[in-house]
Amino acid sequence: MMKITFIGGGNMAIAMIGGMIKQGFTAAQIHVVEPDALKREQLGTSLGVSTSDPETAIPQSDAILFAVKPQQLQAVAKSVQKQINGALIISIAAGIRVDTLSQWLNTYPRIVRVMPNTPALVQAGMSGAYATSDVNTADRELTERMLAAIGEMVWVEKESDIDGITAISGSGPAYVFYFMEALQAAARAQGFGPEIARKLAYQTFSGAVKLAMQSEDDAATLRQKVTSKGGTTERAINALETSQVRTTIIAAASAAAARSRELGEESTRSLEV
Repeated sequence: MMKITFIGGGNMAIAMIGGMIKQGFTAAQIHVVEPDALKREQLGTSLGVSTSDPETAIPQSDAILFAVKPQQLQAVAKSVQKQINGALIISIAAGIRVDTLSQWLNTYPRIVRVMPNTPALVQAGMSGAYATSDVNTADRELTERMLAAIGEMVWVEKESDIDGITAISGSGPAYVFYFMEALQAAARAQGFGPEIARKLAYQTFSGAVKLAMQSEDDAATLRQKVTSKGGTTERAINALETSQVRTTIIAAASAAAARSRELGEESTRSLEV
């Protein structure tokens, strides 16, 4: 029987495990290593998975997924490096490069680095994944099955592309929330109360995304279809263009990608290998 061990039982791990069970994995296939006794009890009760504390040896596993904070990963990786026993290693720790993690695992080569995003918590995430050359086809298929439990995923060929994934989908939900916040404020400025303003902004955004996802048209074409010549939408779009909103969004994503690169370099320099 396939066995997958999660190191860390936080929100992202819970989202993945819950989604995996819905996708056909069984609770018996999943084990969670978690230092917090209350969390271990909750995981066992709510999801039916086996759990253990970090002092207990982890079971023989086909894959080990590190779901801990980046600043915790070095110590955790070194504590389990002798228990890998040929497992595929998957890390969702932001900013930690595969060569750094490999060194912490005594130069272990089969590693997949994943950048998920917060909508994974409702199985609507977008993840980017990078695999080392030692990751085989079966490893990739297993990774895809696991990530399908929390949404969609794409593979990137260069690890540096993870910085771009971080800028677009990793940080992207914050851009969306920012726009929703602004649209809600615009509704308030038109005289609507907070509840109606919230509903107008949220459902308009949700409906537009649903339409775009189900349409064969790209976003530019969909925008053009609702922008009548001389109409209200055209005037609004002109105001956005005059304010260079599109350019600002592109610049914001570029800034996020640059910061992602900086964090990777900082982790390489400052964390003991």
